[in-house]
Amino acid sequence: MSWRSRTGAVALAALMLPAGAAGADQAGEYHTCLKLVGRDAAQAFEAALAWRERGGGAPARHCAALALVQLGLYAEAAARLEELAAALPAEGRVRAAEVLAQAANAWLLAEQIERAEGAARAAAAWAPEDAELLVDLARIVAEAGRDSEALALLERALTLAPEHDDAQAFRAAALRRLGRPGEGLAAAEQALRLNQENAVALLERGLAHRQLGDRRAARADLHGVVRRHAGTPAANAAQRELETLDLKVE
Repeated sequence: MSWRSRTGAVALAALMLPAGAAGADQAGEYHTCLKLVGRDAAQAFEAALAWRERGGGAPARHCAALALVQLGLYAEAAARLEELAAALPAEGRVRAAEVLAQAANAWLLAEQIERAEGAARAAAAWAPEDAELLVDLARIVAEAGRDSEALALLERALTLAPEHDDAQAFRAAALRRLGRPGEGLAAAEQALRLNQENAVALLERGLAHRQLGDRRAARADLHGVVRRHAGTPAANAAQRELETLDLKVE
């Protein structure tokens, strides 16, 4: 599962910062801290801690947690994100749900699936009309091997956001694993119609073709994933599938 980045820095800052010039100054420091996370996570973490001591509040705590994710300290980051979500005011539950979703992803990176699911369920409960949160939860449930439950969550997400290509791609995966490759193929093709660059959808179309016995189509799609999405988990999975077919990537 990839790291969730949808939480908006501007939105979280707007929720927690005071109005006026002071808030504008803190918002600027927040953006600076988040940019530093991508360049030098260790420095960003120290800067966020120092900012928190100066009264940086929730944005400083959020930046520190994201820096820990970049440093690979996933469990500590997840715990900090959960604590931050709990500390947000009641009227900020939608933003708290976003922070919990990031915590869920961090727990998953820490290979603590039960804690990931708990955070994802709490996030979805706080913002039940958010399709993205349902997709996050479905991916974690699927990781736990419960594909029927994941499929139900994805179909609910698609009622809220019919053009969510990731939901369709993950739905294709669930259908394939449930032994319904024809439906999985249709879901993968729909995901690709929505976003032709969706690597998971292309992978799933190839896997569905293989399960249906169309080796030529499977090979074309798997090669496509490797060529077009090199270095991604989908490309790595496609490469493994090609090797099992005794195929050589050109």
